[in-house]
Parts: sequence; C-alpha cells; structure tokens
Amino acid sequence: MTSCPESEMFIGNYCSRFAAVPRMVILAVCLLSLGGRSVAQFETRSINPAVPAPEGALVADFNRDGKLDLVVSTCTAESRVSIMLGNGDGTFQPPVNYSVDPCPGIPVTGDFNHDGNLDIVVPVYYYGRVSGVEVLLGRGDGTFQQATYYPAPQISYQVLPGDFNNDHNLDLVVLELAPNVLCVLLGNGDGTFQPCIESPLPASDNAIAVGDFNNDGKLDVAATEEFGSESSVQIMLGNGDGTFTFFQSYPVPDPTAIVAARLVKGGNVDLVVVNDLSLNISVLLGNGDGTFQPAVNYATSNSIWAAVADLNGDGIPDIVVVEFDTPPAVTVFLGNGDGTFRLGVSYPTGGESRFVGIGDFNGDHLLDLAVPSWQSDNVPVLLNTGVVSFSPTTPLNFKKQAVGTKSAPQTVTLTNTGTKALNIASMKASAEFAVTSTCGSSVAAGANCTISVTFSPTKKGFQQGTVTIIDSASTKPQVIELLGTGT
Repeated sequence: MTSCPESEMFIGNYCSRFAAVPRMVILAVCLLSLGGRSVAQFETRSINPAVPAPEGALVADFNRDGKLDLVVSTCTAESRVSIMLGNGDGTFQPPVNYSVDPCPGIPVTGDFNHDGNLDIVVPVYYYGRVSGVEVLLGRGDGTFQQATYYPAPQISYQVLPGDFNNDHNLDLVVLELAPNVLCVLLGNGDGTFQPCIESPLPASDNAIAVGDFNNDGKLDVAATEEFGSESSVQIMLGNGDGTFTFFQSYPVPDPTAIVAARLVKGGNVDLVVVNDLSLNISVLLGNGDGTFQPAVNYATSNSIWAAVADLNGDGIPDIVVVEFDTPPAVTVFLGNGDGTFRLGVSYPTGGESRFVGIGDFNGDHLLDLAVPSWQSDNVPVLLNTGVVSFSPTTPLNFKKQAVGTKSAPQTVTLTNTGTKALNIASMKASAEFAVTSTCGSSVAAGANCTISVTFSPTKKGFQQGTVTIIDSASTKPQVIELLGTGT
C-alpha cells in the first residue's frame, strides 16, 4: 500500500493517483528560498459546515461520480463518522453521519472486501469501555453499512491499512498505548478481520507510518516516541506474517506525527516527522536497507500534522504541514527533487487546524487542500489557483544599466494552462521598471502571450521590483521578480 509506483503520490500515509498537474504561479523572490521555480498558491474559496470538533481529513471518491469526497470524525457526546460528498467545485454537501462507538480517531480507507467500493475504518477508545476499530463497509454510492466493531486489547490510538502478510487482502495495524504494542488485524478479504496479533514496541510511541523501508517486499512500521531527550523514531521491520521486529531508532526533537513517502523520484521510502514543541519538521532519507540518514530539520510555527504530494506539478514531492495556531495555517515546503526542501510558505486556515486532506476538489487538475477547523466546526477548502505558468521561471535580471538610460527589453511568456479564459484586470511594474504586453484583457485557455519589461534606473545601486498581475485565476496577485543595478 505505501510503496507507491512513481505514477502515484503519498497523501498522508497512502498512495493516490492524480492527473499530471500543470505548473503554477511564479514568485521568484529569490534566490534563497524559492530557487526560481513555480510556487503553488492557495486561497480559501469555501468554508463547509461539518461536525463538532472534526478529526481527520480523509479524501476519496466514495460514490464513483468523479468528484472527491471528504470524511471526518468527531469525538464528542455523539461520536460519529461523517461523509461530505463533493460537488466538484471545491464545496461539499452537508455531512451524513454514521454512529460509531466512542471515541473515534482519524479515519482511513481501503477496499477490504474486494467489491470495488471504498470502505472506512476508525480507531475507537473510550475510558476502558471500548478499544479497537470500527469498520464501515461502503456501498459504492456514498453510503455505508452499519459499523462493525473489532476489539484490540489496549488503548487504540491510530490505525493504518496495509497487506502485512502478503495474501493480497488488506489488513489493519493499530497503535496501542499503555503498554505500547502494534496490533495487526489480518483481513479475511470479505470485510471481516481476525483477532489481534501483537508485536511489542520498545518505547511509548504516539504515531505510526507504514512503508517498505528495506525493500524486501514486506511492509514495515515507523513509530514515534515523544519524551524529551529520548524522543525518537522506532523502526519496526515486518516479518511478512503480521508481526514486527524492532530494528533501530533515530533521534528527533519531539514527534507528534509521521509520514512515510518517497521524497526522491525512484528513491527509497523516507520519513517526514512533525515536531510540535521544537517548531520544526524532520526529514529522514531512507537508505533502502531499513536504515535512515540523520534528520534534517525545517522550521515551522506550530506544526501538528503533515502530508506529502506534488503541489506545483513539477514531478517532485512537496510537504504540507498543518500549523495548529499562532496563527492557524498550512505551510507548504516545495521539494528540490533531492530530498531537500525550500523555505516554507504559509496560508491561513481556520482555528485550531489539526489535519489536512489533499485532492483535486474542483476538477482543474491541481491539488487543493481541505483543512478541518477543530475550533470552528467546519472545513475550509484552500483551492490551488495556479493556472498561469511563466517562462522563464527565474527572475528577470537586467544587471548593470547606466542611470538615466533605458535597457533593452526582457520578455516572459505567460501561458494560461487552465480550461477557461484568463481575464487580466491589470499589469503593473514597480518603480525603475516598465512593462508592456500582448496579453490584453483576456488570454484564452491554452493560449499564451508575451510580457516585455525594461529597466530605467534613476539612481545608482541594486534595484529590486516586480511585475504584479491581477487576474481571474486568483484574488491574490501573480508576481514576476525583477532585478537590476544602476551604474
């Protein structure tokens, strides 16, 4: 399940297939953080009422209409799993609720009975009264059968699907607390599961991810412990029969969530670890033999969750981090293709955001973000507005130009990669620069136009400016970076 083909992408801990995504807007501010490549740009286009204190953000097409749907759960007085069918325009229908035992955690999906319909599973735990998982089998029309409960001996904290005994049936691995063990419920292939098989964990772990870390064809588990100086990632290698053996651990600051994904095309399965108190994420590149390179950290503001996907269509995985508050946001780290990432760019979300779901919610072949707000009881959707590409994607650098003279023009080709005409309201250059274009007030779908810029310095020294374009692709400006030096 988690060793994805190159044509698929990890969303959270699962493989998902999306159409090729065109490049998006350029904000080539520099040289330091963005490296001159396209930047995925997001803005809130809808806020969808959900259930109180929504948990998780499971994205899939549950009714086979070609429109992605959203599933959340809630651990309140009325514990439930709620499905919000997608309208195909970035909005969702009101939630349809299914009762489950208290208290449901993060939902996951898979076809557990081989009927071609996606099913839903949530872990449940409530003060010793129940501990296990609830399985809701899908009917293929967006509705589900009544939940079936499968017990797990300890506190059921997180569940992930995978074929852990290589019998081509999906199983479930459950992270159990106090004492910590991995519980595997082997699937029978008909939507039912066998009793729990336990494997002890070496530490008190709080999150898991699944992947084939040593390329032996058997799924492994990475578990995180958050305990001061002992905080680490524990690698549990799969034995191919539903059991696991501890292999090695790696220090990280204070992990609260973990994602397994291939961060380098054609490479090994790597790990992204979210550290909340340290205000960063850790990237551990896999060596393909079950070992990992030392963690490389990237700064965040108050991270709590992460997912991996190609957000700007360059074929390179990027990281999305959910910032809980101060302020609530999602931070996007664009990948460089070698397992390193550029500085994060943040976009505001609802209060106390905890999870992110990724998918093309409006059918424009660009990946969007659904970020449930635990505080506001709703799900803001941030649409990816990048339907404009620029060539070149590097800043226009005029280098040295005598004061009082005008440079030769440099040009950028703007292409509308969307399916509708791009309306341009204005195009302006900052002081010291001037812009003209062949774009006019509209650029047809698939068409392109030329933007010409000149530099006329009025003083000596380095000058930096922008061409700012206001268009129908976004309520925020598209920007081309300009550089020059007056002599």
